[in-house]
Amino acid sequence: MSEQSNTLETLDPQDWEQSKALMHQMVDDAFDYTKNVRERKIWQEMPQHVLNTFKTPLPQQPSNAEAVYKELQETVLPYPMGNIHPRFWAWYMGSGTISGVMGDFWASILNPNLGGGNHAAHKIEEQVIRWIKEIIEFPKSASGLLVSGGSMANYAALAVARNVKAGYDIRAEGLKENNLVFYASTEIHSCNTKAIELLGLGTKGLKKIAVNDDYSINIKALKNQIAKDKANGLQPICIIGTSGTVNTGAIDNLNAIADICKEENLWFHVDGAIGAIAMLSHKVKPQLKGIERADSVALDLHKWLHMPFEVGCVMIKDSVEHRNTFSLIPEYLAKNTRGLASGDDWFSEYGLQLSRRFRALKVWMSLKEHGSERFGRMISRNVEQANYLGQLVNQHDNLELIAPIGLDIVCFRYNPGGLDLNALNELNKEIKLLIEERGIAIPGYTTLNNMYCIRCAISSHRVTSEDFDVLIEHVLSIGKEYLIS
Repeated sequence: MSEQSNTLETLDPQDWEQSKALMHQMVDDAFDYTKNVRERKIWQEMPQHVLNTFKTPLPQQPSNAEAVYKELQETVLPYPMGNIHPRFWAWYMGSGTISGVMGDFWASILNPNLGGGNHAAHKIEEQVIRWIKEIIEFPKSASGLLVSGGSMANYAALAVARNVKAGYDIRAEGLKENNLVFYASTEIHSCNTKAIELLGLGTKGLKKIAVNDDYSINIKALKNQIAKDKANGLQPICIIGTSGTVNTGAIDNLNAIADICKEENLWFHVDGAIGAIAMLSHKVKPQLKGIERADSVALDLHKWLHMPFEVGCVMIKDSVEHRNTFSLIPEYLAKNTRGLASGDDWFSEYGLQLSRRFRALKVWMSLKEHGSERFGRMISRNVEQANYLGQLVNQHDNLELIAPIGLDIVCFRYNPGGLDLNALNELNKEIKLLIEERGIAIPGYTTLNNMYCIRCAISSHRVTSEDFDVLIEHVLSIGKEYLIS
């Protein structure tokens, strides 16, 4: 028998010291990469020779770890999405924290499954859930679960709402008659539509209600639609309020929605993926009045709490109904009174997943290091920066706001006058793309009342007021350049 065949093959390093040295180098490089983020282009197109490296066949033989890292440095690190850069204002994302990175590192080292069990990771998630209850002013008896993001958080909450309000055991019997109806504004995030479709109600199971001039839900139209649906034999079961719409940051009148839900015996859910965590901000908290009256809330902690992807949270006020919706305990998941498999509440009973990553550790470490008040100040500063950008827009005749500034989202466009709607839309699309392609910034975009606009969602803890001066300078210069060409 050869010497090689006598050696136990493993996935551990053959040379631990060499592997440790490489990891130390990665840590040094990662700190420099983050610290010097402003010195690099926020985004750049990947050249063909780099794209070709991602088309190679499955590697069947080992490679040197140093060589793999070198390839990462050459083909991945120079071409990021850009969202850790302070001028990333496109899709609504946080910037990450170093303590969050450390949490993810140790979560991967410990590598526990958060489905259940009596171990420290489970206790950390329980504590993080309790902290979030404090933030949104939910009772201690409420239940919660860390999930991948707002989409899964909304899905979980709406599943509980459907099961509670259907009027029969929907888990056992399935949907009898598809006459159940959810309500939300026309500005609701698409993940809620997907959730209701997947819950078996179809797109028709979500009635989208007209909005006011500030893009918040029209309460009168909501009441009228509920009355009309009841008269037509439909069964209203839930209203989804939004604490910060993705287009404009509009906040629905949560107290008014809570009143309707109380009168009509409906479930009150808040899609708080963008704004719920802003309960930490003294500036924003008064605008969120009524969120504490919700039956359920969805939050995204990788947005305005700046956690590294991914971590969302669903909170349900009625923990019994939350558990009843998802709990299923076969013999191989039966709990013991002692040992690792002991404990009353396993997270696998509160959501779809059994296998769950240790997401809570990065949240726990970040909140421990920075404290909730600092996060609140970061949120308040972003709101102030949004209003600063709005002031810059209003100072220039060739710029105009397209919507009221909601939370930290600003929608505006370049309008030199004399152009029809189609020409204006094309002009602003080109301005947005050129700013992106030149590596100046990555603003977002949306269309409001058929008007294409540049949309800036300001959720970075690294951004400064000067960054918006640069943005406006280039919007004006590129707009002029485009018209001349």
